[in-house]
Amino acid sequence: MNKIALFVDVQNIYYTTRQAYGRQFNYRKLWQIISQQGTITQATAYATQRDDDGQHKFQSALKHMGFSVKLKPFIQRIDGSAKGDWDVGITIDVLDAAKEVDRVILLSGDGDFDLLLEKVNLQYDVRTEVYGVPALTAKSLIDEASVFHPIDEDLLL
Repeated sequence: MNKIALFVDVQNIYYTTRQAYGRQFNYRKLWQIISQQGTITQATAYATQRDDDGQHKFQSALKHMGFSVKLKPFIQRIDGSAKGDWDVGITIDVLDAAKEVDRVILLSGDGDFDLLLEKVNLQYDVRTEVYGVPALTAKSLIDEASVFHPIDEDLLL
């Protein structure tokens, strides 16, 4: 049976789908599609911790679907910018999972992950797949993935 590990850069998917389409990503539909392709042995969503009802409901919905949700404090800087970056955490978890699965699926458009996919492709016999908004996904990430799945109308609410 095809073993699949799924990793979601929640902030990236939220902002790119909102910017490109003005809509939200449909995690339930994604789960249905991927679970038909094999056994999801690990599914992790990486998000920032914010104290608002909408975020709590969203995180509960993800957990109900089968995701483990990892939270990092949302940091508002003095200059108004924000930080809640999970790149290192996602990288460590992907490298750990790649040893035990047939497919690694990453939802992100962040080009910083191109080196991660390159390493996974070279070191492990694992298929790497990326879901991202085409216009807002780094070309280097698309090029490094075994398969790129564009997020379009079918995967939006």
